[in-house]
Amino acid sequence: MAEDKKVAAPAKKAAAKANPSGWDKFVNGVKNLPTTIAKPFKDMYYELKRVTWPTKRKLIIYSVIVLVFMLFMGIILGLFDLGASALVRALGSIAS
Repeated sequence: MAEDKKVAAPAKKAAAKANPSGWDKFVNGVKNLPTTIAKPFKDMYYELKRVTWPTKRKLIIYSVIVLVFMLFMGIILGLFDLGASALVRALGSIAS
């Protein structure tokens, strides 16, 4: 019968230092700079490919809705401004 022999696992060499020096950090940062800069742009490109874009007709409808809402809010804010101005004038005439 064959004897079972236990084979000792070879010791793993440390791939990286426990505490890299400042110079090593700088060099690794410079090496990874192009990847670090390109990653957000790649992510944005893939995300934009997944977007469901509106049709031309829907885009026009949505744009008209936004413009009408802006006009409505402009009128409301203008009326509030006129009322506040009248109130300030009335309080100014009472105080003097």
